[in-house]
Amino acid sequence: MSEVVIKEQTSPKKSFAKNFAGKFGPFIGLILLCVILTILSSQFLTLNNIMNIARQSSINALLALGLLLPILTAGIDLSVGSILALSIMTMGIVSVNWGLPPLLGILVCLVVGTFLGWTNGILLTKLRLPHPFISTLGMMNVARGIALIVTAAAPIAGFPVMIQFIGNEFAGPIPISFVLVIVMYIIFHYFLTRTATGRYIYAIGGNKEAARLSGINVDRVLIIVYTLSGLMASLAGLVLVGRVNSAFPLAGMGYELDAIAACIIGGASFFGGVGTVWGTLIGAFIIAVLRNGLNLLNVSADLQMALIGVVIIAAVYVDVLRQRSAKK
Repeated sequence: MSEVVIKEQTSPKKSFAKNFAGKFGPFIGLILLCVILTILSSQFLTLNNIMNIARQSSINALLALGLLLPILTAGIDLSVGSILALSIMTMGIVSVNWGLPPLLGILVCLVVGTFLGWTNGILLTKLRLPHPFISTLGMMNVARGIALIVTAAAPIAGFPVMIQFIGNEFAGPIPISFVLVIVMYIIFHYFLTRTATGRYIYAIGGNKEAARLSGINVDRVLIIVYTLSGLMASLAGLVLVGRVNSAFPLAGMGYELDAIAACIIGGASFFGGVGTVWGTLIGAFIIAVLRNGLNLLNVSADLQMALIGVVIIAAVYVDVLRQRSAKK
């Protein structure tokens, strides 16, 4: 008697719905959130408020863009907030305390962030630490401590106009900081989708050992990933200084949590190998829109924190469900 093997097949309609939700779910969620807030507040859908959201989201969007790369490799970078702080404090020392040219101060800010990110990569790959959680947690404390030490925990204010330009100026109604965000997202989209290193990043996140066996220099790629994460943290710091005309050693405290949330809400996976720059941008917008809407509705800061926490937990749970579904 011949055996009859019955295989469960996914219907084309169900498969299409799953793919559609995976690709456009965050965008649909953003649209629904905007519709709800437009109904609840007459001030939400105004040009000034929309531009305000774009400006407010810029710092988190830049941090999240940098953090997306470690997450794509199934890693994490907990140090971006502290790297932001140390980068802008050194810029303040150079351009305000020492009175050197502002362009040099900007360069120092970006170099410090890039160097600290590179150090994260070296600690992970050359010291063979078991997980980037360890190396970046250590860097989070080291960078924050140095930022407090070099300034005696005192803020620095009165930055030159050139340094304030990116975070403070507008091109018509559009914030320059948001223009910078779009430019950087286009560059990173090209990097991840059109270069060999970008493809290697996804491959490492999918299966690190398989990537190594296929000839990919995993250590080199990871160093690039964490270096770019540090660079984006310093760039976000530059925007922050432009907005508040001040640098303070506790700047960026907790910013890494919002950046991680933006990546996950935007469809990236903690398991690695899944995520896009545009999904991350949508995730950053969702957080910014939610905060803005709650402020317009006069919701207390404590309740806002709780609601955003619920959104983050829901996004991670969706990621877990997606991974379970993929394994079936």
